Amino acid sequence: MRSSGFSDTSHVFTLMVICFITLFSSSVLVEGKIRRFKWEVKYELKSPDCFEKLVITINGQFPGPTIKAQQGDTIIVELKNSFMTENVAVHWHGIRQIGTPWFDGVEGVTQCPILPGEIFTYQFVVDRPGTYMYHSHYGMQRESGLIGMIRVSPPSTEPEPFKYDDDRSLLLTDWYHKSMSEKATGLASIPFKWVGEPQSLMIQGRGRFNCTNNLMTPQRSEAEVCNASNADCSRFVLTVIPGKTYRLRIGSLTALSALSFQIEGHNLTVVEADGHYVEPFTVRNLFIYSGETYSVLLKADQNPSRNYWITTSIVSRQEKTPPATAVLNYHPNHPRQRPPTLASSSFRPKWNDTRHRLAQSLAIKARKGYVHAPPESSDKVIVLLNTQNKVNGYMRWSVNNVSYQHPTTPYLIALKHNFTDAFDWRFTPPESYDSKNYDIFVVPSNANATMSDGIYRLKFYSTVDVILQNANTMSINNSETHPWHLHGHDFWVLGYGEGKFNESNDPKRYNLVDPIMKNTVAVQPYGWTALRFRADNPGVWAFHCHIESHFFMGMRIVFEYGIDRVANLPSSIMGCGQTRR
Repeated sequence: MRSSGFSDTSHVFTLMVICFITLFSSSVLVEGKIRRFKWEVKYELKSPDCFEKLVITINGQFPGPTIKAQQGDTIIVELKNSFMTENVAVHWHGIRQIGTPWFDGVEGVTQCPILPGEIFTYQFVVDRPGTYMYHSHYGMQRESGLIGMIRVSPPSTEPEPFKYDDDRSLLLTDWYHKSMSEKATGLASIPFKWVGEPQSLMIQGRGRFNCTNNLMTPQRSEAEVCNASNADCSRFVLTVIPGKTYRLRIGSLTALSALSFQIEGHNLTVVEADGHYVEPFTVRNLFIYSGETYSVLLKADQNPSRNYWITTSIVSRQEKTPPATAVLNYHPNHPRQRPPTLASSSFRPKWNDTRHRLAQSLAIKARKGYVHAPPESSDKVIVLLNTQNKVNGYMRWSVNNVSYQHPTTPYLIALKHNFTDAFDWRFTPPESYDSKNYDIFVVPSNANATMSDGIYRLKFYSTVDVILQNANTMSINNSETHPWHLHGHDFWVLGYGEGKFNESNDPKRYNLVDPIMKNTVAVQPYGWTALRFRADNPGVWAFHCHIESHFFMGMRIVFEYGIDRVANLPSSIMGCGQTRR
């Protein structure tokens, strides 16, 4: 069993960071509490959408328990891997890990995986309020159920800029009946076998698969049972009191799907995105992409004699998966009282209506009084073209014609301990592509890409612009939506656009006045998104598409800087690759 404590040096460094750093925080951190959690991760047979399959649980729960903390608190999670044959690693999505980059939880980047039977301790500070999540960052494990929410409240002396009577969380997911291993094998095979569309959507771990479509055959195992009366798949019920206002913290950890979330007959006022307050605006449909979190205010101001549908449906892909349904229960109506309308009565935009989705993205601005102005200019511009390619006959996703190759020794350890042969130190991935001659609207003429484990090495405290450019896939007239997530940072979202990014004209339209800061942002089909971040958190940080299959197929890069400023690494993160020495 690996040790799980800090070295003395790293402990002192971390305490210094906690005491003094105020990166993008609305207040100086106060001394917080220590909140301890003891988790056991294992597989259990469950039927979250009425179809029984193996689900990853935490202490028997799916989704996992919500972590509730206050700004400045230290979170300590003692995690036992009770899988019989699988490793695991857990990423704390949206937590910047200032001073503790080794606990970001990305296998192969910041730590070795946790082996079966081992216990590993994560310890980090939640340095600002907001809505965050956690999930597995090993293989394609996330879509098997290792997910949960993190809610961080501000100090009691600093009230939030909006009022509500109660605080609730809703985690949105899509759900496959095939195992992670079967889907991953198909993605890495010749011929390529796509994972297909999910069988269900779920709200807070509850879905309703149509069991009448489940044709039982003698070849099916006992685990493949569909039972619509199973308690695991009873609809989630959100009970409200008429006249009260509720803060709904909504997070998406879908494996593939972009979603539209709506509550029949009710408006939703958006007030927070990825941990940052936004200038309030009202929507009927909240578009949310994998890796994003939002807080919306819901006022229970409709007819209190009935209940209402809560629904979520797929956008940006053909709607082959039925919407998920839950019930907004007006007390004292019975929670099982079905709304008198059809679940489809809520307006749902067309799946290919990019215009409405782009309009919501453009509407998100930093809240007045909470604007963190971005640097006026950047030191480096990196343009990343997202394409589908082939490498030696295998289907891959690539960035500037390079598909990510996973190292056996985590980058953070290799760089800190100067393991110069652990990955290709000499190769720097391309920082742009031939935008003048590349046609983003056609199938790539050069379908072949290269594989590399090279990384982008930045200067400490430099300001970096990243332009994410979407293009056509290897299918005619097809471009996909990609939500990109940056670890260890928040970035300013400077702008969005349709078509090809123009390096001369489009930067003139950047929002440098009140751009929202986020850790995950969507790039629409045949469009671009521009973001800016400051390299001020020393370490090695993943940046990748949050669609699980795209990530698995190489749609990711890694940034590194300031390794000399990183404290001594704890021995608990080692034990694989060259660290076995």
